[in-house]
Amino acid sequence: MTTTVNAPATQQSATSATIAVVGAGGKMGMRVSNNLVKTDHRVFYVENSPAGQQRSREAGRELTDAATAVAQADIVVLAVPDLALGAVTADLVPQMKPGGIVLTLDPAAAYAGLLTTRDDVVQAVAHPCHPSIFLQRTTPEEYADTFGGIAAPQDAVAAVESDDPAVVAIVEATVRAIYAPVIDVHFVTIKQLAQLEPTLVETVACMIGALLKEALDEAVNTMGVPEAAARSMLLGHTQVALANGLRGDNPFSDACLIAMDYGKESIVKDDWKKIFRDDELDANLARMLHLDHIER
Repeated sequence: MTTTVNAPATQQSATSATIAVVGAGGKMGMRVSNNLVKTDHRVFYVENSPAGQQRSREAGRELTDAATAVAQADIVVLAVPDLALGAVTADLVPQMKPGGIVLTLDPAAAYAGLLTTRDDVVQAVAHPCHPSIFLQRTTPEEYADTFGGIAAPQDAVAAVESDDPAVVAIVEATVRAIYAPVIDVHFVTIKQLAQLEPTLVETVACMIGALLKEALDEAVNTMGVPEAAARSMLLGHTQVALANGLRGDNPFSDACLIAMDYGKESIVKDDWKKIFRDDELDANLARMLHLDHIER
């Protein structure tokens, strides 16, 4: 199923559900929980680690044991690290009520087949897109929120292994709540979501972001360019590069195109697009999940 659900960048409460947040005191768990308290959803907060329990209680949240929370939840949000999802789903999915939905926040483990499943429990994944670099921000809070989920509107991409409109509606409502404020929710398959995250955004975009930092350091530390000058030049030209390359705002100059060709020849391998092949995706995820390989 591939579709796009559009709505204004405001939190909606058309579909209220009972939600269990597992890992509520972790990094993503706190982000998710901070948004859910603003909704009319009934929420159970589950956290095992002492540090996470303390953070949750300091935020004024009452904790519930996993068995009680999961048994009552319409949707169980697993805000735990990818490497823990196999063990966590093995423990919790058998305790879920029939018709329940288990929602992970990253597609890696789901695509790799590491999650415990049940025929009467729906598997879903949802990942935030983070606020776009082209987002028209209007407040200091929106400018400060580069990650999303606080003030700056963002999109989200979700995959639901069900064609039941009621199930999709619960997932959408939950996604809009945990990643609020959300503009669009794009529904794709789990495999397509894995091709986006990690391949498109981590393997490519995040790698390029780290490469830009390495290049900045090289200009400053090796070439001796004043850091303020190098940083200003890089940040401004990065915006131009993305606006021209992704939106076609302005054409690159002829000289720039020549320099771009030299950069691609010097830095990028000719066969780089192989990263989008299924076998390369499997190999990448196996490395990320610390596996020897992924069984198909």
